[in-house]
Amino acid sequence: MLSERMLSRLIHTMTKRELTLKPTDETMMPPAKPGQKYMLYLHVPFCERLCPYCSFNRYPFRENVAKPYFANMRKEMMMLKDLGYDFESIYVGGGTPTVMIDELCETLDLARDNFDIREVASETNPNHLTQPWLDKLRGRVQRLSVGVQSFDNDLLKQMDRYEKYGSGEEILERIAEAEPYFDSLNVDMIFNFPSQTEDVLLADLEKIALCGCRQTTFSPLYVSSATARKMAATLGKVDYDREYRYYQILDGVLAGGDDPLFERTTLWTFTRQGQQEGASLCGFENSKPQIEEYQVNYDEYPAIGSGSITHLNGCLYVNNFSIKDYNAAIEAGRMSIMGKTVMSDRDLMRYRFLLDLYKLRLDKRAFERDFGCSVETGLPLEMAFMRLNKAFATDNEEELTLTPKGRYLTVVMYRQFLSGMNNLRDQARAALTGAERELLFGDGCPA
Repeated sequence: MLSERMLSRLIHTMTKRELTLKPTDETMMPPAKPGQKYMLYLHVPFCERLCPYCSFNRYPFRENVAKPYFANMRKEMMMLKDLGYDFESIYVGGGTPTVMIDELCETLDLARDNFDIREVASETNPNHLTQPWLDKLRGRVQRLSVGVQSFDNDLLKQMDRYEKYGSGEEILERIAEAEPYFDSLNVDMIFNFPSQTEDVLLADLEKIALCGCRQTTFSPLYVSSATARKMAATLGKVDYDREYRYYQILDGVLAGGDDPLFERTTLWTFTRQGQQEGASLCGFENSKPQIEEYQVNYDEYPAIGSGSITHLNGCLYVNNFSIKDYNAAIEAGRMSIMGKTVMSDRDLMRYRFLLDLYKLRLDKRAFERDFGCSVETGLPLEMAFMRLNKAFATDNEEELTLTPKGRYLTVVMYRQFLSGMNNLRDQARAALTGAERELLFGDGCPA
């Protein structure tokens, strides 16, 4: 699709120019705004198996490294309390947050003792949908997102996940066993793997329909400069020309037709029909259901842990990617901020435009209230491009909503934005020295 290729190049150029990491001598996050409720993101970078497409900060799991890391992350969390922060929700990402379950539980218990936590969401891998993990997570984690990626055994073997995390059939059984332990179980999938056929995608969709999960996310495969070579060697080259077709298939199967099994919560998050009201299970009465993507739920949030990215006051703060340097900073009584990027007003408007459309609706009046100008005035080129490509189903004084083509064009924008964030991580990783400098894959062998 010509418009997709143009949009991909445009967003790639913009993020490369605007998401540039600059050194900073700041040793603490900005203080909290009085009365504002925040979400806290915690990053656990350890994995038992490192996937070839992942560009998040991650290291092969070693208990002697992970245990002091968790202790320092708890210290960093208390530094935020001293800065006046209160948190109503926590999102734990990775890596594999559940890699040391007792350390995770101690961290979450400390958070509940010190903040007004109403819900906790965490990621995990399929091998942890068993005991003792399930009993220990029950009550501590309300929303669990399990990284499945695909139920196809050949794909799982290509991703080096089959041996460690089990076959597609085993994973399906574990999901059914784990579902009653949580208010919401999300199955995190990826589409457009190089070797993924339409039949493989349809088989994955059938299993999602049968597994009983409350939500599923189907994100397109995206990479960074650092992961592209390794991924091409293990999985093959990504074919973006067929991405639109694959998105049409999954969107149609999950949320299309007269009696769909799921409804769209975002462009690639789908909630099972009849369970949207389940948001009140986590204490968020009269609200839309929470989404398994922390950036979507909160405009601003502090983030702790090595390699985490904070979004506060129009700036992105990046924590040191070196675990050794991260630990040293926390133990010295300061945060491990190694760089930041300052977002312009135009950047912030684009970010808002993208996230609101990703959530399926942009409130024009709220946009004008927050930025002091209309979306047409603030983003004339973006609006012209979307209108030219008939992206809007509703385009009036109050709101923008999307046509099917508009949904896919926004998928492309969001995919490219996340790729840009991955490249921001690559910049931070490039500052590493010694053994930590290489982006690691598999069992810890440099790419």
